[in-house]
Amino acid sequence: MDATLITLPKHHDIRGNLSFIEEDTHLPFDIKRVYWIYDVPGGEKRGGHAFKETEELIVALSGSFDVVLNDGTREYRFSLNRSYYGVYIPKMMWRELENFSTNSLAVIISSTDYSVNDYIRDFEKFKGLKGC
Repeated sequence: MDATLITLPKHHDIRGNLSFIEEDTHLPFDIKRVYWIYDVPGGEKRGGHAFKETEELIVALSGSFDVVLNDGTREYRFSLNRSYYGVYIPKMMWRELENFSTNSLAVIISSTDYSVNDYIRDFEKFKGLKGC
């Protein structure tokens, strides 16, 4: 599956909206880890790496930010600003998060447990592994 924008369920109620994620319905992987990014200072970026095995879904629970992906030859940009949209990122896809708004909150749902050995932190090495 390629990187794609996933629309999550949204149930509207006068008391507020509710959205959810189910691994067998909305994700092409089993959930192994969930983490979040918050209090990002203005102008800062997060990410700047790829994963050898990990697949992820990134959702802006609050505020907004951009998810910039690169497959080694082409760049893809997704602007997240609604909590019922998520970006699915397959393994071996370079990613950066940027343009964080004040008080933004990114939640990342991951297919693997944390492993430092899964990270590729050098873009040129990443392109070499992709054969680009």
